Amino acid sequence: MVPERAVILAAGLGTRLGNITEETPKGLLKVAGREILYRSMKILEELGVEEFVIITNKKYENKYRDFIEKNNFKAKIVINEHPERGNGYSLYLAKNVVNDKFLLLMSDHIYGRTFLQEAVKGEGLIVDRNPRYVDIEESTKVKVKDGHIEDIGKHLKDFDGVDTGFFALTPEIFHTAEEILSEKDTVELSEVVKRAKLRVTFVDGLFWTDVDVPEDIKKARNLIVKTSVKGVGDGFISRYLNRKISTRVSSLLVDYITPNQITVITFLLGIFSALLNFINIPLAGIMYQISSILDGVDGEIARASMKTSRFGGYVDSILDRYVDFTFLLTLAYVAIKEPLWWAIVGIAIFGSVMVSYSTECYRAVYGRSIYEEIPTMRYLIGKRDERIFLTMLFCLIGQIKVLFILLAVLTNLRVALTVWLVWKKNRG
Repeated sequence: MVPERAVILAAGLGTRLGNITEETPKGLLKVAGREILYRSMKILEELGVEEFVIITNKKYENKYRDFIEKNNFKAKIVINEHPERGNGYSLYLAKNVVNDKFLLLMSDHIYGRTFLQEAVKGEGLIVDRNPRYVDIEESTKVKVKDGHIEDIGKHLKDFDGVDTGFFALTPEIFHTAEEILSEKDTVELSEVVKRAKLRVTFVDGLFWTDVDVPEDIKKARNLIVKTSVKGVGDGFISRYLNRKISTRVSSLLVDYITPNQITVITFLLGIFSALLNFINIPLAGIMYQISSILDGVDGEIARASMKTSRFGGYVDSILDRYVDFTFLLTLAYVAIKEPLWWAIVGIAIFGSVMVSYSTECYRAVYGRSIYEEIPTMRYLIGKRDERIFLTMLFCLIGQIKVLFILLAVLTNLRVALTVWLVWKKNRG
C-alpha cells in the first residue's frame, strides 16, 4: 500500500549551481519543460500519495507556495529556519506533521515513473545496485549487511549499491534524528539512517538522477528525452536511425516549444515535401524522410515534459495520413502517366492507409495497443517509418513505378498478416 504522505527535503540553497538558484530553488528548476519537483509529485500523486510536506527555507517559501497553488497539489510548507544544520535536521522538522509511514525524497532528484512504481513498494532506503544514470564516483554509496545499512558515504571503497535519495520511513526515524541532535547542532540524513540501521530495498537499473551542478541540468534533460521514447510500436528505421536523430532535436527544443507546435511544423514540412515533387523528386524524397524523423519529436517532447494528451496523439495520427496521401498522390501525378499504373498507385495508397487503420482499429475495439497484446506485430515490416525511408530511396534512384509496386504488395500483405495474427490470438 502506498503511504498517504510524502516528505520532500528542499531547504538547501543549491550553492553548487551558482547563480542559477539565486532566484529559483533547485526543486523548481525546469528540466525538459517541467519543474524537477513537479515530475515526482505528479507521478506520486497518481500512484496514491494524498499529501506532500515540503521542508524549505524562508527564502524560497513563496516560490513553493506559488508552485503548489499553480499545480493544485495538496501540500504543506514547513520552514527550516536553519538550513545550515543539515538535511537530517530538515527531516526532523517533519515530526509534527507526519504520524504514520511516509515517503521521503530529495527535491533535486529526478525519478522515472517505473522507478517510483517500484520504490513506493519498498521499505527503508531505496538502493540501486546498477545505477545507470548517475556518476558513481559522485554518488553516496551504501554498504549493506543482513538487509540493513551498515555504512553510508560518498567515499566508501567497498559498497553494495548507491543511495537513490528515496526512502519509505516510519515515525521512529525521528527518534534517531532527535538523539543525534541532542549531541550536536548539525546532522546529515546519512548519519540518521546509518545510526537507525535502516532497512534497505533494492530497485536496480531504473531511471533516476540528481542535479547538483550546472552540467547536470543538460545531462538530465538528455536522459529524460531518451527515456521518453515510445516503448513499443516503432519500426526498424525509427529504432536504428530516426530516434537517434529525433531525440537530439527534442533535447534542444523541449524547453522552448510545445508538442502541438512541433506537430504543426512537422505537418507543414511533410506537405512541403509533397509539393517538392513538382520541382525535384529526389529532393522531395529527402525532405519526406526528414519530416518522418521530426515526426517523432512531438511525442518525445510530450512525454519528456509530461504534456501528453489523447487529443494530441489523435490529431498527430490524422495529420500523418494527410501527409502520406498527399506525398504519394503528387509523386504519382508527376512520375506516372499511364492510366493502367494508377490502379497500382491506388492499391499502394489504400494499403498505406490501412496499415495504420488496422492497428488503430484494434485499439478502438480491444482497448489496448496491438503491439503490447501481440508482440509478433513489432517485427512485421511496413510501418510508416519504413515506408517513408523506402520511398526516399526509390525517389533518389528514380524508380517510382517499382516503388508503388513494392508499397502495394508490402502494405496489403502486412494488413493481411495483422488480421491473421488477431484471428489467431482470439482463436487461442
